[in-house]
Amino acid sequence: MDIPGAQGSNNSSNSSLGALLSTSQTERNKSSHIAAHRQSFAEDQRRPPPSPRTHRHPSLTQQAVQELMNHPPINRHANPQYAGRNWQEIAVGELAQAEDVKWADLDESVQDATMTLLKNHPTNAVLVRETPTSKRAISTFDYSDLNAYLLVVVGLAKPEEEQIELYDHIAKSAQAQTPVSLREIQPILKKSELVALPAESTLDVAVEAFGSGIHRLLITNVAGEVIGILSQLRLLEFFWKEAVNFPVIDRLYGSVLRDLQIGSTQIIAVNADAPLADALLLMHNEGLTSVAVVDQGLNVLGNISTADLRLLTSTTNLPLLKRSCMHFISVILNERGVEHGRDSFPVFYVNPYSTLAHTVAKLVATRSHRMWVVESASPSPSAPATPLLQPVQPGVTAATAPPPASATGVGLLPSPGSQPTVLIPTQSPSAPQSPLPGQSFSSVPSASLPGAHVSGRLTGVVSLTDVLNLFAKSSGLRPSDPSEQRARRRRSSSASVRPSLDAARGSVDFRR
Repeated sequence: MDIPGAQGSNNSSNSSLGALLSTSQTERNKSSHIAAHRQSFAEDQRRPPPSPRTHRHPSLTQQAVQELMNHPPINRHANPQYAGRNWQEIAVGELAQAEDVKWADLDESVQDATMTLLKNHPTNAVLVRETPTSKRAISTFDYSDLNAYLLVVVGLAKPEEEQIELYDHIAKSAQAQTPVSLREIQPILKKSELVALPAESTLDVAVEAFGSGIHRLLITNVAGEVIGILSQLRLLEFFWKEAVNFPVIDRLYGSVLRDLQIGSTQIIAVNADAPLADALLLMHNEGLTSVAVVDQGLNVLGNISTADLRLLTSTTNLPLLKRSCMHFISVILNERGVEHGRDSFPVFYVNPYSTLAHTVAKLVATRSHRMWVVESASPSPSAPATPLLQPVQPGVTAATAPPPASATGVGLLPSPGSQPTVLIPTQSPSAPQSPLPGQSFSSVPSASLPGAHVSGRLTGVVSLTDVLNLFAKSSGLRPSDPSEQRARRRRSSSASVRPSLDAARGSVDFRR
């Protein structure tokens, strides 16, 4: 007879035993897995995986990087619009862009015209018309004009005797925050005559004009209304992007500046410790749009242009006029960093062994009118080092330290027996009649600026006019001498006193 309680007890015991055996087996499996994992980890340590460096693509050498900088890639994709065409037969109207045309009425205030100018980045110019409905330009308003106006307002400009009353009226009105119209300031601008081309005119006419020293052309329709503005920079940018379609232009890009023999070895610069007001007066008096900033060894530390005046349009920034040029460069760099969200240090210099492609690429990228040429010890692709030179003594008008023995020859490098000439004002041309606070400021050390240590000694300059003049002559055109336009701009500038430069210049003209 079976006893129910005993049978239940046996079943319970068997179940408990099965569960115990199952648990023991699971624990043994876990232990075995852990042991295997530990053994595998130990074996991996004995045989570490190969370094990822063995799978990396080989890095470019410093020489290869510099070679890429000297020979930047050019657009090799032919634009169907220009493929197979002779650039001399392309109409200027094809390059016209309606959005470049911004207007200001003659009776509009300088303040309003300045706001329009600040928003018009492509051409850096506003067209001035007689009435709000007119499409015919009678003048322009650009950063050079803003510079002339600013110098009058702060009392730094020196007028002719018959203009003293006008200058005084403009300065007092501006300081009283009374609107001053563009019509009122026309006599202090003394603008050159506007040059216009019909839209159907071809690029050969424009290149000849630009190669002769004209900086800006107005493009008009059959009714004489302005439909676009063509600048030197816009045309150079076109040749840079479309060079693959134009073999005559394209083959020039591989040549170095020294072989092309373009540019000038006589330059006007400003010392880094000079007040910013000196740089603005220098550009105004000499008809320049930019000037190199150098240290006592003539090493290029930066570049100040009339376009940088956008940082002086607020009265709170006018004390910068008393600060050094070096300090203003630091302000420019800080402003670029805020605007672009990153540090920005544009490089405004090349060396005699830089290719034309390298030079044009920098002109286009920085939207600059000129590149400063710094000395290079040899035609090696390495970056030019800052030489150890004796400092230029203060008060020296023309800094003409001899170049190194290896830097002689033709073109941009001084020929044997000649020397590059850098003219720096010996005395501050800014008069002590500025209404700004007469406080003293310390200058920013040049070493504190990023990139300043990789420059070199200033020996020359290559401008947009030089490059476009080369394009014109290489294509069989005959541009006129650019010095005529430069002399005309200098005569049309203010009659401020410039004795230190005139005394050193002699019969040679240096503006480009």
